[in-house]
Amino acid sequence: MKDLQTWLRKQTQVRTIRVAAADLNGQARGKRSPARFAENVIKKATRFPMSLMKHDIWGKDIEDSPLVFEMGDADGILRPTERGFMPMPWLEAPTALLPIWMFRENGQPYEGDPRHALRAVVEGFKARGLTPVVAMELEFFLIDDSGKTLQVPPSPRSGKRRKAAETLSIRALDAFDTFFTDLYDACEAMDIPADTAISETGLGQFEINMMHTDDALRAADDAWLFKMLVKGLARRHGFAASFMAKPYPEYSGSGLHTHFSLIDETGRNVFDNGGPEGTAILRHAIAGCLEAMHDSALVFAPHANSYDRLVPGSHAPTAICWGYENRTVAVRVPSGSNAARRIEHRVAGGDVNPYLMLAAILGAALNGIEAGKEPPAPITGNAYAMPELQQLPASWADAINAFEASPIIGRMFAPELVRNYILTKRQELHYMAELTPEETVELYLDTV
Repeated sequence: MKDLQTWLRKQTQVRTIRVAAADLNGQARGKRSPARFAENVIKKATRFPMSLMKHDIWGKDIEDSPLVFEMGDADGILRPTERGFMPMPWLEAPTALLPIWMFRENGQPYEGDPRHALRAVVEGFKARGLTPVVAMELEFFLIDDSGKTLQVPPSPRSGKRRKAAETLSIRALDAFDTFFTDLYDACEAMDIPADTAISETGLGQFEINMMHTDDALRAADDAWLFKMLVKGLARRHGFAASFMAKPYPEYSGSGLHTHFSLIDETGRNVFDNGGPEGTAILRHAIAGCLEAMHDSALVFAPHANSYDRLVPGSHAPTAICWGYENRTVAVRVPSGSNAARRIEHRVAGGDVNPYLMLAAILGAALNGIEAGKEPPAPITGNAYAMPELQQLPASWADAINAFEASPIIGRMFAPELVRNYILTKRQELHYMAELTPEETVELYLDTV
């Protein structure tokens, strides 16, 4: 608490503050306050209704939720995370953001908070003397949404539009150099470890990698904050940025690939056996990820638009399988240094909640390790051309049903979170049926 007060007193230019938590959809829910009242927020914490953590994508109450009326819409207590205050460089006025997460009145974590879901998984690894080391790759689109149809924004340098995908094109990056320079400066100010940027295979699509960290909660924080930053900063530059899974039917969608390894208490990577194949623990973790993948697809593809991305031949996996150095599979073991042996989980879209996504990936890996499971043989060749492989759910409705019926999900997430997530997604499914394709894009473009 003292550090928070010290930071604010040094930031004399800050005029307002925001306190915000991630709900089940990864939406930032919170409050604004004048900076002169910030110490009240720090000392007294913040109170939100617990039902706020599971509002639907429109921000509405879940109609049949027991949290709203049966329990009197009781408050939870929201306290600062380890992150502390940080600037919000996408806003015009100097503003500070304080990330928070929810607890019950008695001080216990609120199980419906997605950040607590990830914390619980990390504690499961800690009990075994293991620590996940995590890095994420975030893909997004820069979009001119000022007209009736979406298109790539004109380059601030040339005034021209890049009307075709240019994979790994330096020219495409340079066309938006002003935006990316501001983005990296903002990441530095917010202590977000943004590393390499590339242009991707979609129209106006880019990817930025995060540096690896041995703090999984911080990795998820970084992804959540980065998405907020990119979308806000793009608007300052006169266009939109979107992490929706598939804004253009004719181009590949945006993924959020996650790399992870595990280190023991000495700092040794327990996936490394000195060779390219990796250890038995690596195989057990892969087996756990594969076993849970079908039932947890709702976490990796949480929205109606998510399933437009998960189609064969679209640079997104559809079959539940793994392999070495193979980008058609769902779980890839990259080549490279043996000491950096790791797993790349390739299923999630850019539209996910990073806390839930990482909890699902690491929770599944932990289940596989604890049970000593063995995966099927790794595949070689094109996974899209192997119809005998088990497939991910083909639709949002199928994914909701699989999540609800799964005993595996109950081993990874608290009952309260599972119930809340199902209720949220069923309400969204019901109302999404009334939207046109154009209204669907409009909904998801800025929200996810």
